[in-house]
Amino acid sequence: MGKRPLIGGQAVIEGVMMRGSDRWAVAVRKPDLQMDISAWPFSSLTKRIPQLRIAIVRGILVLFESLVIGLKAISYSADVATGEEVKLSKRDVTLAMTMALALAVGLFFVLPTVVARSLDRLFPSTLVYNLAEGALRIAILVGYIVFISSLKEIRRVFQYHGAEHKVINAFENGEDLTVEAARKHSRIHLRCGTSFLLVVMVVSILVFSFLGRPDLVTRILSRIVVIPLVAGISYEIVRFAGKHRTSRLLHALLYPGLLLQSLTTGEPSDDQIEVALAALKKVIE
Repeated sequence: MGKRPLIGGQAVIEGVMMRGSDRWAVAVRKPDLQMDISAWPFSSLTKRIPQLRIAIVRGILVLFESLVIGLKAISYSADVATGEEVKLSKRDVTLAMTMALALAVGLFFVLPTVVARSLDRLFPSTLVYNLAEGALRIAILVGYIVFISSLKEIRRVFQYHGAEHKVINAFENGEDLTVEAARKHSRIHLRCGTSFLLVVMVVSILVFSFLGRPDLVTRILSRIVVIPLVAGISYEIVRFAGKHRTSRLLHALLYPGLLLQSLTTGEPSDDQIEVALAALKKVIE
């Protein structure tokens, strides 16, 4: 068996998006239960400009591209799943992406910094302070995931998330791309975005430790500025883990993230696995 291309994916509304090296595809279950399967060409900046393939930089670019594609995929799936066509302009995508980033930064970086700063006197050691801030950041992330996983609509999206993982696991293990073959695989995957988020939280503790303890405004701004660096380092860690899937040490280190996936994925139905398979087949055809 030759080396298989690296496939990424994302659950969308009533469907799954899959992304390969030169295209991305979305498969969505329509109101009449038929499937809509569409694909778009894609060429990463790191593929067109070799100088951008250096570690950390490539991760920042790949994550940005993933966010753009992810928003487009969600918009497209919403149109198909509801039967209503609403075209998003580049301005709409930019606005949505800006709002999503602002919410994420505010909730997972600014808020923990503000709360931890109010308890500054309790932590005379900078190291202990950063550990406390990091623990608070992780607690907010877990709390957020627990909350949204209780919503009925989100639970269905999480089932498609599980279907995406099962199908990619089957593909990476060289299995036939059938519902029966995919069903037996785990709904947990090393390169999942959930694991990535937890890695980001841990890496941020280490990186922020070098920023000292300036006043609140400077502290907030410094953390925002280094977020791309944190994301780039985290990407390299998850990417390395994905290439060494059989390593017990890496599994142990990433175990908390894998455990968190039990909340962000659900056991999918055969119909949902079928949708994920359709998206993958469209990408690799």
